[in-house]
Amino acid sequence: MPKKDNYTAKQIQVLEGLEPVRKRPGMYIGSTDSRGLHHCVYEIVDNSIDEAMAGNCTMVTVILHDDGSVSVEDNGRGIPIDPHSKLKKPALEVVMTTLHAGGKFGGDDSVYKVSGGLHGVGASVVNALSVKMVAEVYKGGKIHSQEYSKGKTKTKLTAKGSTKKTGTRIQFWPDADIFDATIFSMETLMNRMRQQAYLTRNVTIAILDERKERPEADRVYPRLYRFHFEGGISAYVAHLNESKERIGVPIWFEKGTDDGFVEVALQYTKSFQEHVVSFANNIHTSEGGHHLTGFKAALTRTINAYARSQSLIKEKDENLSADDVREGLTAVISIRIKEPQFEGQTKSKLGNAEMKTAVETVVNDKLAEYMEEHPSEAKDIVAKCLLASRARLAARAARDSVIRKGALEGMTLPGKLADCQSKDPADSELFIVEGDSAGGSAKQGRNPRFQAILPLRGKILNVEQARLDKMLANNEIKSLIIALGVGIGDVKDLSKLRYDRIVIMTDADVDGAHIRTLLLTLFYRYFPEVIEAGHLYIAQPPLYKISKGKDERYVFDDDEKKDLMTEWGVNLEEAVESEEEEASDDDEMQELMSDQEESEEESVKKSPKVHMQRYKGLGEMNAEQLWETTMDPDHRIMLRVTMEDAEQADLTFSTLMGSEVAPRRKFIQTHAKGVKNLDI
Repeated sequence: MPKKDNYTAKQIQVLEGLEPVRKRPGMYIGSTDSRGLHHCVYEIVDNSIDEAMAGNCTMVTVILHDDGSVSVEDNGRGIPIDPHSKLKKPALEVVMTTLHAGGKFGGDDSVYKVSGGLHGVGASVVNALSVKMVAEVYKGGKIHSQEYSKGKTKTKLTAKGSTKKTGTRIQFWPDADIFDATIFSMETLMNRMRQQAYLTRNVTIAILDERKERPEADRVYPRLYRFHFEGGISAYVAHLNESKERIGVPIWFEKGTDDGFVEVALQYTKSFQEHVVSFANNIHTSEGGHHLTGFKAALTRTINAYARSQSLIKEKDENLSADDVREGLTAVISIRIKEPQFEGQTKSKLGNAEMKTAVETVVNDKLAEYMEEHPSEAKDIVAKCLLASRARLAARAARDSVIRKGALEGMTLPGKLADCQSKDPADSELFIVEGDSAGGSAKQGRNPRFQAILPLRGKILNVEQARLDKMLANNEIKSLIIALGVGIGDVKDLSKLRYDRIVIMTDADVDGAHIRTLLLTLFYRYFPEVIEAGHLYIAQPPLYKISKGKDERYVFDDDEKKDLMTEWGVNLEEAVESEEEEASDDDEMQELMSDQEESEEESVKKSPKVHMQRYKGLGEMNAEQLWETTMDPDHRIMLRVTMEDAEQADLTFSTLMGSEVAPRRKFIQTHAKGVKNLDI
């Protein structure tokens, strides 16, 4: 029987106006989580920065309002408010309600020779994803205002007063039906605003938090921050290297080419990690592009050429590799181009092939010139690269040993690993636990079908201060690498990961926090793909077991403990802290004798005591408790480790785990008051 054809023109939908944005917001802002929420702010700020790059704006102010909205104001020229010749609407309304409308599409008639907001969708997308948006334009001595909602115009453009200011102010209230949460992070916005101020030397960016109830993470920061950096990206590099031991001073150069303007700042450190950040028209190209490719190629070629010209590399020796010359490098590459071709609305990658040659030429010429003029610094850089080369060869041998061991034993795997029965990675979990005691409880309490246990003895090596060869000599790290199955270095293959979830399960004391940080450092530096793919988690075991009579509860933090005490009508001081899991026989006999002596009326009035056990380590839990509270998929709480801001993550790990003491002390002093539930 032939199939009924019900696929007709009636099934073809046409989304008009800004409907496509509300239907598929991820296509325009990347996601609807915290990252997408903050991207809305960036879109508005980018428009103000475009004004600054055009030389028409010196001040941008971002305000977090108490009603959940955000406003961005600049002192630029103000968005045009005169009628659009084709659409017969005020230009402001066209910009705010129409996709692909703006003054930045290039050509000789464009008012922006260089800009980041090229697609003409930024402001209109934010409008579409907001329950309310208010635009104010300060132009011609008047305040022009218009209101929008969910992409549609709500009021006519009106002039409501006079002013001496010029510029634009956009305030928006994000739509809770679109976003997972609508709470903005002061810290996240600060990092972005600081970055923009480094990239645009002639602008001051202020961020003000007016919220009465600030998120806990934001309370450590002042309510007002101003950013202005005369040093530009050279100061940016110095900021990124604040917690690292540096080699020389930042090297900075710039040059205009026929294809665009190139600006580069770089500095070597004694660390082993590379941190290279690229921008195109002040837009962070997190996935790089041709400008980054050109920089890397030129850097390798120039350093090798200088080393050979100075006989620092012997004739018979091979050239330094690209990895060798980038070990310990911090660099910022910023280009400005008339017609950038970004891949996608989030602009994470630059597609202009001509910028590879432009950047390569500038770096070749300027870096070679600098090294000739500063021979002492140049030799220190080459020495750092040669040391990296020797370590690379040693690491290759160590890595091959690990891989070989993994192939021969693993197929026998590490002896300490209690593997799961399932061979399907999608159905398998690996718990990394601290010590044999917790490992024993976890092995007994787990579901052996899909849960594997890997106990670690002691604290693993701090990989922030160790090269790959030393790292691979550490037995605990070696066992973990073999257990994961993905390899390491340039032979890493994420498709061979043996577990879908890798769970760090450590104690809630100082040592546990340290071990957790060491493991996070290892994954961030050598297995970032695991984090990016969402495979890494942190277990959240309970902190207390609290009982009142036959009622037993597990609570996970001190706030939850207080709530339970309130529910039971018990003062916290009345709770009896106990290290014992069960009452002794003598205690039970005493209670029985006491009960016999009391009258029935008195017994009724007397409420049971509240007993509270603080779990200072997972080894204090028996297997059943550990399964019930921490490992059972139906009841456990786990935090997925994400990497929303790679730059901030790099800075945090360098600060906490690097060799410089002063930045670490400053970090601890700043954040100590916000630490909770840590047993010391």
